[in-house]
Amino acid sequence: MSAPHTRVTHRPDGVAVVTLDHPEKPVNTLSPELLEEFRERMEPLLEDPAVTGVVLASAKPDTFIAGADLEILDGMASPEEPAALSREGNALLTRIAESSTPVVAAVHGAALGGGMEVALACHYILASDDPATVFAQAEVMLGLLPAGGGTQRLVRKIGLTAALPLLLTGQRIRARKAYRLGLVDAITTPGGIAETAARAALALARGTLAPRRKKLSAVDRMARFGPVRAFVLRAARRQVLRRTRGLYPAPLAILECVDRGLTRGLQAGLDCEARHFGELVMSDQSRALRWLFFAMNEARKQEPVATPREVRRLAVLGAGFMGSGVASVSLGLCPVVIRDISDEALASAVKQVDRGLVKQVRSGALRGVEADRRRSRLLPTLRMEEIAGCDLVIEAVFEDLELKRTVLAEVEQIVDPRTVFASNTSALPIAKIASGARHPERVLGMHYFSPVPKMPLLEIVRAELTSDEALATAQAFAAAQGKTPIVVADGPGFYTTRILAPYLNEAMLLLEGGARIEALDRAMKDFGFPVGPVALLDEVGIDVGAHVAEDLGGAFAHRGLGASTALPRLYAEGYRGRKNLKGFYVYPPAGKKGTKRPNEAVYTLLGGAPRRDVPAAEIQDRLALVMVNEAAHCLGEGVIASPRDGDLGAVLGLGFPPFRGGPFHHVDAVGAAAVVDRLRRLAEELGPRFEPAPALVDLAGSGGRFYPR
Repeated sequence: MSAPHTRVTHRPDGVAVVTLDHPEKPVNTLSPELLEEFRERMEPLLEDPAVTGVVLASAKPDTFIAGADLEILDGMASPEEPAALSREGNALLTRIAESSTPVVAAVHGAALGGGMEVALACHYILASDDPATVFAQAEVMLGLLPAGGGTQRLVRKIGLTAALPLLLTGQRIRARKAYRLGLVDAITTPGGIAETAARAALALARGTLAPRRKKLSAVDRMARFGPVRAFVLRAARRQVLRRTRGLYPAPLAILECVDRGLTRGLQAGLDCEARHFGELVMSDQSRALRWLFFAMNEARKQEPVATPREVRRLAVLGAGFMGSGVASVSLGLCPVVIRDISDEALASAVKQVDRGLVKQVRSGALRGVEADRRRSRLLPTLRMEEIAGCDLVIEAVFEDLELKRTVLAEVEQIVDPRTVFASNTSALPIAKIASGARHPERVLGMHYFSPVPKMPLLEIVRAELTSDEALATAQAFAAAQGKTPIVVADGPGFYTTRILAPYLNEAMLLLEGGARIEALDRAMKDFGFPVGPVALLDEVGIDVGAHVAEDLGGAFAHRGLGASTALPRLYAEGYRGRKNLKGFYVYPPAGKKGTKRPNEAVYTLLGGAPRRDVPAAEIQDRLALVMVNEAAHCLGEGVIASPRDGDLGAVLGLGFPPFRGGPFHHVDAVGAAAVVDRLRRLAEELGPRFEPAPALVDLAGSGGRFYPR
């Protein structure tokens, strides 16, 4: 018999404290085993007249309940199984909610998904005023819906208009915002929270304390009437469809459950939850999103190849947007020296870091004293000598090979020979940067994505001479920054830039062939990308795109991937994209409101081919498959070590549709034989750039898959 997940302590005043403590995991998660044990503990307490109140607390240092055990969901074979789990859990939570014995949730740490639903079923929620305490109905991020009454009790607790954003986005909120919304009844200090909750339970039992009732907004009061409620839900549905383009079923299911519960009652809403939960658990979208969740955790926890060097002091070279971002996500780990040749750049970097800290304090993610500590750890300087004593140097200067070589040579004259040097480059081969270095074994790439504080991926580039210790140091530091690291081999474009380049190049070829700008972007957003390829080029910069096209076009010309000349031509005409308001789109003047529109002048510069209606399916095939095919080439050539790394890189770094799981999951979903057949037909029609990669041909021949079923 496994160790218990809960323990009950009876206090002299009649309050029973139920403490959750998963015996094998660092966090509490909900499972059938825990639910059964929880029911066996709770029901006698709720029926015992000697028990005046119950407190639910956690023994984990920074977690109340982190949600459901997703591994259990992956083992289910039919929709009926997860639906039954939802019904059983809701029966217990309803028993708690309807009990005459007051139950208080003492929430310190994360109350996510089912954890938040357990708290919502309690009569009173006490939360610690601590950055670790967060609430979220995060199921939608996994292609699921709250299946423990979240679509019902949250709306009843805080109102329809306040609840919908939390349900539909999975947004995390901290204790102070939860209190403002009316979700939390009271806030206290983390220390002794169970004791404070016990006093609250006694007061509730005696009638000297009542749950807080926040006054609802005028819209929420009006939403009690059917026509107004229907109007709010229709508006929410339109917004969901605009944002998801109908590709994600979970948000629409959430809206249906909310509507059902408000129009037909709580039990009807709970029944709707259970039914949709069962269907969503089995859906391809949720399976892909759950896989992504596990894969990210695995990548962060991957065992290093050697003992990493402890980074007690970091140097960031280059105080631009990327360098400032790297400094910002590192100040919680160690002091950071940020060096530039410009006072103006340094001042801008300090402001950028400070803005981020202020935002975190306002959101409750950081205490003010911790923000001040981090500010004190940032040393902006013009002097390269200040980097002496740093264990890791991250270079984020302009993407120019000779400049990066010069910076590396200067760094090696100052730092210890064991100091790791990482170049934040998106495409320049690390071996070329390290050519002529005194210690090339200490050199690697750490390719961050913009904006650094928000983008989860870090592409670590290992050159042939990079040592295990240098690699391990980069991996450990990336994980400590909260990044999901993938390790890729050195070479033109590494992995992410290499598979992005043919995707963008194909978009240019379609434009030159008569496709419309907006049609390309619309088709790929309908496929699931967050941004269309043409809009992406404007955001990244046409100058950057032209530079990458020139470098990679030559490297892979032998496979028919010679670059379109569109970007160099536009660059020569002064087109830079959004940065100078001159790109594929026409933008409103700086500081002015307005909607961007396609720039018709681009068509003339591209040769003036007559515009034609290219079917969305053709656009999606050409762009998605050229990226998928290049990913398969990278796997076959050892640029990436596994399909997992390839899918993580494409989804987290490039926005490949998360619900499709990445290029390799996409091949498995469509079938390798079908993908190879389509690529061969495209190759016959358009040229050898679509010739299927050997890895795909081999898989199709064997009838295999990249992932087991």
